[in-house]
Amino acid sequence: MTERFLRHLPIGERPEFSADGMPGWEIFPFEGELTVKVLDGPVLPEPPRNGASGSCFICRDQAAQRIWADEHWLVRHTGGPTAVPVTVLLSPVAHHDLGDLPAERAAEIGPLMQRMERAIEALGGIGRVHSAKWGDGAEHLHLWFFGRPAGLMQLRGSCLTIWDDVLPKQDETAWRGVLSELAANLAAGGGTAYV
Repeated sequence: MTERFLRHLPIGERPEFSADGMPGWEIFPFEGELTVKVLDGPVLPEPPRNGASGSCFICRDQAAQRIWADEHWLVRHTGGPTAVPVTVLLSPVAHHDLGDLPAERAAEIGPLMQRMERAIEALGGIGRVHSAKWGDGAEHLHLWFFGRPAGLMQLRGSCLTIWDDVLPKQDETAWRGVLSELAANLAAGGGTAYV
């Protein structure tokens, strides 16, 4: 079944950069010679994600890194200062992934995403709020939210997370201040701020 998605890929070879691909984008954070890694073959079955064995780090200590929560949802920071103004994760309190999220919680995602965006924009100095769901690291649903600094046009789009990795981080005091302000913005609409 997986084979149909792999036939066109150069497994075991070093792919070439496409002339129209990401390295040609004005927002790509690197220049000069870059080498694409050799594409490894598939690992099947895939190894379990965090939480698959019942030991989910989000469920185990929901107070760790929590900045805001209500009865059903919590917002956590990523563990340390970021280069971009804010990077946080929205998760259900109960252990669910998107596919098994109860209908009542699933119906809350859209309004919560709007609420997250408004709370991040209310920090001021935010050019755009990006959100994403990856989920390869943990089976507990977590939606990412990133605030891009206003005016830094190179940080637009999907390379924002790469820029966040390579740029200098905020100092701890400033970062915690942003989290506290964001938590207060969220708590103004209900729930509890924890920072």
